[in-house]
Amino acid sequence: MLNEEFLILILIFILGAVAGSFINCLCWRINQKETIMGGSYCPKCRHKLGFFDLFPLLSFLSLRGRCRYCKEKISFQYPLMEMLTGLAFVFVYHYTGFDILTFDFQNIAFYELIFRWFLSVLLLTAFIYDLKYFIIPDRITFSAIVLTFLWIVVGFFLKHYTEMQVLSFLFSGLASAFFFFCLWFFSSGRAMGFGDVKLAFLLGLFLGYPVIIPALFVSFFIGALIGIILVLLRKKKMKSEVPFGPFLVMGTFIGLAWGEDIILWYLSFLK
Repeated sequence: MLNEEFLILILIFILGAVAGSFINCLCWRINQKETIMGGSYCPKCRHKLGFFDLFPLLSFLSLRGRCRYCKEKISFQYPLMEMLTGLAFVFVYHYTGFDILTFDFQNIAFYELIFRWFLSVLLLTAFIYDLKYFIIPDRITFSAIVLTFLWIVVGFFLKHYTEMQVLSFLFSGLASAFFFFCLWFFSSGRAMGFGDVKLAFLLGLFLGYPVIIPALFVSFFIGALIGIILVLLRKKKMKSEVPFGPFLVMGTFIGLAWGEDIILWYLSFLK
């Protein structure tokens, strides 16, 4: 059984790595204002990539980090994103609680897992795009919001969510967006970008109350910590722009896995 479980995790990691390769392509195509349809090509020489150039992680290693055709270096973003997405898929699988080995594909938890994988792809796209270009594309955020809203509706009609849970998701999304809107408005956009306002609505809609609270707290904590480290290392100045979207995405995954535990841990100090 252990070998079967390990094999499942390997297959899920490979699935995530393939999704990570798609994220790399999606980020490039969005930035270049190109359609996502069509074959992949080298961003340096524009040569169309062959079948053996497209294996996640393995192609990068076999080519020693260089394009097969023009010999230019391939950005480490590509294998890192593939590895990160593979690990994220395994992470989401573990914390969703569905066991593929049961083969119970009519279980609502199976569809919740699929939804979370798709949402993870969109969140990680926002993560790397904001980190690289200092903006979160609306098409990514709005696609994720629509996907999450549809999942909540489906979950409600399938009695996976109660009316109170649905209201919790909506309240959490609106309250998170309002909080970030205030930060954006009163700082004239210096403390927060408006893309973060839309992303905060998505995260609240996804996590719901009260899990969104520790997720946001962790996001601000990680952001502040990394900001201080960058200043100390003289990589950034105090007034330098630092994208906050990646920290929100990290906080979301942490909230998904340990949000309730963080709340219970905090409440234990109040007794």
